[in-house]
Amino acid sequence: MSKQYEGGCHCGAIRWIYRTDVDPSQWAVRACQCSFCRAHAAACTSDPAGIVDFSAGDENLVLHYRFGLKCADFLVCAKCGVYVGAMTKVASGAFATLNLNSMKTAIEQLAEPTPVHYDAEPREGRIARRVSRWTPVGTVI
Repeated sequence: MSKQYEGGCHCGAIRWIYRTDVDPSQWAVRACQCSFCRAHAAACTSDPAGIVDFSAGDENLVLHYRFGLKCADFLVCAKCGVYVGAMTKVASGAFATLNLNSMKTAIEQLAEPTPVHYDAEPREGRIARRVSRWTPVGTVI
């Protein structure tokens, strides 16, 4: 049975529920080295066999920020400014990675984030990687 983890922005306008069978001590924690993720000190994870549901009390407070190759929405709260995760949408569905700094409760046994660089990755390769490695989204905002 999957364990459930909750998170969201500081003010509660954006929330997520992440379900995964992977123990937190085994989560792959990544620190993307793009300027956006570095500026937000993001530490992200995903599970292609898990599921994440997003919700928002007021969808007008959900900023869908796109930059670079414009193939993912970086979900940022317009009220408190917290980056909660990124989502890419393709014909087969939506897939997300979660910023673990937006979890409700800190998990002690998480690995240190591994710095990753995607600058040389072409748009099609980036989308394919996300679809294969990110978590399927059940409820999209």
